[in-house]
Amino acid sequence: MTRYFRLTDDMTLPGRWELGTPINEHGQEFGSLLFMAGKPVHVEGQLQLPVVHPGHALDFSFADAGGFPVVTQRVASVLSEMAPGDVQLFPVRVDSRSEPYLLVNVARTVKCIDDEASEEVQYWKPEDGEPERLGDYRVVAGMRIDPTQVGEAKVFRPLGWKVVLVVSEDIKEALERTGATGTEFREVTGPRRARDEQQPSAGSHKEWLRQVDVAREVAWRTLGTLEEEAIVPIAPSGPAWPGQRQAWRVIHRTGKRLLLVTDGLSDPSPKQPVPSVGFGLELAIETDEPVKDVQDSWLLQVLQRVANELAEHERVREAALKGQLTMEVSGKGVPKPLVTRDGRVGVLLGVESSTLPQHFTTPAGDVRLVTVKALLPTELAYRVQNGKQGREELARRFAESGEEHLSRARRRAVV
Repeated sequence: MTRYFRLTDDMTLPGRWELGTPINEHGQEFGSLLFMAGKPVHVEGQLQLPVVHPGHALDFSFADAGGFPVVTQRVASVLSEMAPGDVQLFPVRVDSRSEPYLLVNVARTVKCIDDEASEEVQYWKPEDGEPERLGDYRVVAGMRIDPTQVGEAKVFRPLGWKVVLVVSEDIKEALERTGATGTEFREVTGPRRARDEQQPSAGSHKEWLRQVDVAREVAWRTLGTLEEEAIVPIAPSGPAWPGQRQAWRVIHRTGKRLLLVTDGLSDPSPKQPVPSVGFGLELAIETDEPVKDVQDSWLLQVLQRVANELAEHERVREAALKGQLTMEVSGKGVPKPLVTRDGRVGVLLGVESSTLPQHFTTPAGDVRLVTVKALLPTELAYRVQNGKQGREELARRFAESGEEHLSRARRRAVV
């Protein structure tokens, strides 16, 4: 029976480069929402791909925070010759490189996940409050597929869990014969490996911590220009994070946007079996308003307060992993237009973004990137008055207005 493998980007290679989001000649971004749909797409014009962190060029690299592959001609030749019906290849000009590269769109999905053989599978349920996702996969850990369901596909994304790219054994062997750099294969057929057979060893918490940390930094660098120094408190405050450390990273993005992210909520915990991704999420808050001092900014204060709520309350974490939720945190130090009469500020978590990925991949598993959007008092009141429908309507109006997940102190309310 044919064996199949998850094809991933080897993020542990020292000194490797990281790639951003491709754009066309008009500056329009073509990101993961398009190239991870598992179906054919149409792209006009020449694509340009920024190198967000210079380093050693690879034959196989994921771009846009782990969304989709960018490859050299040697890899492209294997895919086009052996799986022409499964992939689309788009020429892309990579900054500072003269040789040709191609963006790979995996245009085939296959219903093949073996729920019983996989380590853990969870579905969206009615009580999760996301009716449009009812019956879809919410979590797939230690994925195994049923090879009898694959048919003639050689390169595909599993239906319902398209963050994964799977290739057949003959594709794997052909790529290995070319000596392509950057590829990493993990079998998804046959009995799942016991935890103590996984690499690194199950007892090596420090090594898993290092690998997850490296993968997170790769993801951050694909989102923009990452400041080298993290914001780290002299002494951690509030509830403990999984790895017993706290940090925040600063990312400068196109359009003079500033993105702040937590860096450690997905650390493996020494109290959990490894591999693990801690709480399974990281938080992100972004603005296009000027920020003079990031460490003293209201944005960082809000992000810290939301992180503390998630770290302290498992119920809140579970809700953040499932979809959108609203909460209130202290409004101390926050601009007055955002603060309620009670001195609080409302935030909407999980607003979908066309410029940020919903997940990124680490060797220990996938991590959800949860956006944090500051609400105006009238918007918070609308949410409270109208319940779940109010929350959904706010998200719809934010998307319709074009501001999506952005947090601004100076804007008009959408209600």
